[in-house]
Amino acid sequence: MASFPNRARVVIIGQGGIVGAAVAHHLLERGTDDIVGIDKSAIPTDIGSTGHASDFCYTTSHDLLNTWTTLYSIDFYEKMGHYARVGGFEVARVGDDARMAELRRRCDSGRAFGTRTRIISAAEAKEKFPLLEEDVIQGAMWDPDAGLVVPRSQTVAGKLVDAAEATGRLRVFANTPALSLLSEGGRITGVTTPRGTIMADHVVVCAGIWGRLIAAMAGEDLPVMPMDHPLTFFGPYEEFAGTGLEIGRPLLRDQGNSAYLRDTGDPATTEGGQIEWGYYYETVPRLVHPRDILEKEQTRLSPSQRDLVLEDVMEPLERAMELTPILGELGFNESHSFNGLLQTTADGFSSLGESRKLRGLWYAVAVWVKDAPGVGKLIADWMTDGRTGIDHARADYARFEAFQLDEGFIRGRCHETATKIYTPPVHPREPFASGRGIRRSPFHAREVELGGYFMELSGWERAHGYAANAHLLEKYADGVPERPAEWDNRHFWRVSNAEHLEMSEDCGVVNLSHFHMTDIEGPDHVALLEWLCAAKIGGEGNVGKGIYTHMLDDEGNVRADFTVFRMADRCRLINGADAGPRDLLHMRRVAEDRGLDVTLTDVTERIVTIGFWGPNAREKLSTVVADPTPLTPEAFPFAAIRQIEIAGRPVTAFRISYVGEQGWELHMAYEDGLAVWDALRGTGAIAVGVETYASSRRLEKSLRLQNADLLTHYNLLEAGLARPKVKEAEFRGKARHLEHRARPHQPAMLCTLVMTDNVGRDGVARYPVQTMPVLDPDGGEVLVDSLGRRSYTTSQAYGPSVGRNIMLAYLPWDYCQKGRRLTVTYFDEPFTVEVAAVGYEPLYDPENLRPRS
Repeated sequence: MASFPNRARVVIIGQGGIVGAAVAHHLLERGTDDIVGIDKSAIPTDIGSTGHASDFCYTTSHDLLNTWTTLYSIDFYEKMGHYARVGGFEVARVGDDARMAELRRRCDSGRAFGTRTRIISAAEAKEKFPLLEEDVIQGAMWDPDAGLVVPRSQTVAGKLVDAAEATGRLRVFANTPALSLLSEGGRITGVTTPRGTIMADHVVVCAGIWGRLIAAMAGEDLPVMPMDHPLTFFGPYEEFAGTGLEIGRPLLRDQGNSAYLRDTGDPATTEGGQIEWGYYYETVPRLVHPRDILEKEQTRLSPSQRDLVLEDVMEPLERAMELTPILGELGFNESHSFNGLLQTTADGFSSLGESRKLRGLWYAVAVWVKDAPGVGKLIADWMTDGRTGIDHARADYARFEAFQLDEGFIRGRCHETATKIYTPPVHPREPFASGRGIRRSPFHAREVELGGYFMELSGWERAHGYAANAHLLEKYADGVPERPAEWDNRHFWRVSNAEHLEMSEDCGVVNLSHFHMTDIEGPDHVALLEWLCAAKIGGEGNVGKGIYTHMLDDEGNVRADFTVFRMADRCRLINGADAGPRDLLHMRRVAEDRGLDVTLTDVTERIVTIGFWGPNAREKLSTVVADPTPLTPEAFPFAAIRQIEIAGRPVTAFRISYVGEQGWELHMAYEDGLAVWDALRGTGAIAVGVETYASSRRLEKSLRLQNADLLTHYNLLEAGLARPKVKEAEFRGKARHLEHRARPHQPAMLCTLVMTDNVGRDGVARYPVQTMPVLDPDGGEVLVDSLGRRSYTTSQAYGPSVGRNIMLAYLPWDYCQKGRRLTVTYFDEPFTVEVAAVGYEPLYDPENLRPRS
């Protein structure tokens, strides 16, 4: 055995699992040397989730990042010779029309993100899987690329580790748990183990269900929870005896019953000669904090395999027997069956990336087998290049606010996500029930009185519309259509569209307290922002202005967008609620790396914002300010910042509009917010829900949203947001940005599309609320640009002022012509759309209140 090292470039904690093995493999591919892998178990693991995973892979997801990691992983396994592409299908039972609709929706996402899913009939499903009772189902979705990692992901992990060890660049030590993490000056320096201490530049946590325990050593938590997952086995099942197959038939998911089924192949193979039936506790998921998981010597089974009582799953098992009667014919293999621990998360996504507290400490936690090699690739690229080839914001550990890492919050949210792993179909606007009421604006009580329809973002309760405005539905009846399809209408309030139109006639007050705000001070505060921002921040001419700008990455692609208030002594960065925490951490680390003397302070809960917009905004605001003189267009030009007084309270007024109408963002101290709100409402301006601001008006105005329309795999010119000139000062990504500008045209452009006819085959008008693929109407294929990026809608909403469904989508250059007809699919049904704008060009011009078709 090799002597235990006292130094390494990288230490991987959890080397025995498929994630740790994939991270090591990809780090070596990227040229990293001197890696040490440790694991509290054997290598490959004999106690982690990899040791008992079902190992199947489906490509179905409504998220680009998850689809990408799965497709990458399938290809990776197959190239190793360890993937059986047997296909898989998901069924909808007779009477479960909601599930059938969900399967059609999955076909939309599949087309958008690059899978080959399609709807098949009950008869086709029976042909592919003869054990199925055809009359129990109404149809199915077929995924030809689904399959099984064979013989086991545990085997793959072992092979990857062996190959890496053979290079001499990875040394591994089994039965060597991490006891503590060492750090100095906010940076990881090493790991202590029973064998000794290893000093390291980087530590990667791939400890799976024990990941939270390692994070606790750094003084932080991960928003994940291990949970019980019953895996039951029935047999003997001899159909594939002598074939040598690890699996003989396609995979079957019965998600309406929160279950799946597969055969285990030839009795002579690893788990062979059985039928495996797996289930996810649907209403009462059994969560366990990793500190309560027993040690190996304390358990009857492996620590990640807990005892199973068959009676606990008897009801869904009986339903499974209706679908596949063979389960009732075979014997129950009690000795093989167990509750396997796997992980659910607080928002449905993994925790990847660098620790919030310690530089050099990385997490790759809450990753399933189907995604492990893809995540290994992301982590290795991220550590090596500081970026990944696909936008990873949804899984970036830096995305969380501090309250979202509270243990009670984690448990509540993880409980909810655990109930939704398979059932019911989750609406894209589905709100969480737990973790609510954490952040409320100072005028929240007023909004409750108005009958606010509240949703939540980053802890803030936001009213999307107000019941008190229901009288407007009669006024604007012709401009506010009913939504006959329940899915389109779910978590949407029709009054929002009436509020939208009323704002255009008069004036509206919008609660924008959800903005994330950072004050940036110190001798180098301008230098920091000048380096980070594509727009010019420095210069005396910018003092007293609000500057909309972007952070680019080293490839010149869009990492963030926000507004900077340039004040005499500091800057204030106004950001989106969900993007703010990640951007704040990024700024702090850039300042540290560049040795800049700055102080960054999160003032999100100290400052609140009210939007005040509409053709009568100036007139109404003039009646409540102490001095109306500065409100004239000449004294208060667009993008200017002025100090005003409302109801005796100091207010920072910023002349800007995210809704197209004239008006202001009004920023004030939290404790002054209610008085200002009441004064503005006293002018007769109606309260307008955030639906108008964030969806319908935004899209009529062709405005982009970070993490939806603005992504790190598209550049600033493709997004249609590049400035006419490039500033002289250096900024991050400038060299690549200049290269992009030198192209005769961009590979793709973010375009505005409108639906020409939204009535479906059944005569029902549709109002899309989710991602849709964009296809060539002639060939029926999804559009793909010269860099291999697929076209799909990144935002969509109905625009009452233009009377159309509006979408944003990146289109290949050859398709970027106004008036061009294309196709989108919504619930697997085609609809014709037309390119209404290429790049940034509003569909609605508020200056003359004239819609443009």
